[in-house]
Amino acid sequence: MEKKLVEQLKKQLLALLERDALKRGKFILSSGKESAFYLDGRIITMTPEGAYLTGSIMLSMIKDDRIAALGGPTLGADPIVGAVAVLSHLDKVALKTFIVRKAAKAHGTQRQVEGPALHKGDRVVLVDDVATSGKSLIEAKHVLDGMGIETVKALVIVDRGEGAQENLKAVQCPLESIFTLADLGV
Repeated sequence: MEKKLVEQLKKQLLALLERDALKRGKFILSSGKESAFYLDGRIITMTPEGAYLTGSIMLSMIKDDRIAALGGPTLGADPIVGAVAVLSHLDKVALKTFIVRKAAKAHGTQRQVEGPALHKGDRVVLVDDVATSGKSLIEAKHVLDGMGIETVKALVIVDRGEGAQENLKAVQCPLESIFTLADLGV
């Protein structure tokens, strides 16, 4: 995808985030911290336009990574991996996707990683909507590490700049984001 087109898609996605996903008030984040604003990326990624924009931009960010699959922690990654799966099929790339549960199911196949089979040595990219501390991405990485899967990097729509970058770096998983809080004027 051309750089100029990606920049246009980013402008559209930023406008959606500012209009629909950024909430001001008093919120407790999953990290336990209190915040004067909340970013609910799922409000964007679960719309047709937001799914298309997010999936397209993320596909452009992984085009040179030679990966077997893309996935992440449920629930933030769920709509993103669906969008990427469809768009990769349309681009004739057919990238496998997966979701990492917090714990293995107690029934059925009792899997913690859902989706097409990943194999020892596969290279993958993790995704999520927003990163604060990076905890959910790190937990997903540890599950994949236990399977012998190599996590190349993590991608998020917004990095809140509150430690995720450093925490992921500490577990050898570079974090890239489409936007930072500065892009949102926060």
